[in-house]
Amino acid sequence: MKRNDLLFISALILFFLPFFVFPAVYDAYNSFNSAHGMIMSFVKFAILATLGEVIGLRIKTGKYNSPGFGILPRAIVWGFLGLTIKLAFVIFSSGTISFLSYMGFEKAGAVMQEGFSVSKLFVAFCISVFMNTIYAPVMMTLHKITDTHILNTGGTLSGLFTPIDFRGIITNLNWDVQWNFVFKKTIPFFWYPAHTITFLLPVDYQVLFAAILGIALGTILAMASLKGR
Repeated sequence: MKRNDLLFISALILFFLPFFVFPAVYDAYNSFNSAHGMIMSFVKFAILATLGEVIGLRIKTGKYNSPGFGILPRAIVWGFLGLTIKLAFVIFSSGTISFLSYMGFEKAGAVMQEGFSVSKLFVAFCISVFMNTIYAPVMMTLHKITDTHILNTGGTLSGLFTPIDFRGIITNLNWDVQWNFVFKKTIPFFWYPAHTITFLLPVDYQVLFAAILGIALGTILAMASLKGR
């Protein structure tokens, strides 16, 4: 472990320590999170998912930042993706319960308000499968497009807000890695079970846990990049 790694870990500890040491800080977070879920979704993903990408960069290059990487533009993009993820959580949670009720499992909504049970596990798994099958590929592809755009514009904040060459970027994406690794392997083998756990948690903790999973996503994207090479 290098000196930069120790500094990075120390900074993380100092950032998160007040939430565990001072009850007032934790209570203030919970209160604001309950009242402003969308704002906190932006903040959580902007911080934690970007943190995942920084760790991914460390895996690929041995550095936590590099010229053209664009930490701030990535944080902004992840913040907006976080809004869509929160939206997906709301839509697929209620939509899946409505669908299961329509299919004859009328207690689907009730079991999600109760303690852990096999029925609750089944509903959470269904929500995860529907969301990750329908929404996740779109979000992952959009992220890859914005990620490429950030790199193409030198990682600058002004470059982020220039028009995105969607046609050119989509045409030149490494679809072999995107399909065979990101979609076919990470979605069923990681995201299905990971988000099943997410939907078993209380609603106020679901987006936070999903954002923490963004750290894992950064590692996964780093692995995908290495496979692409």
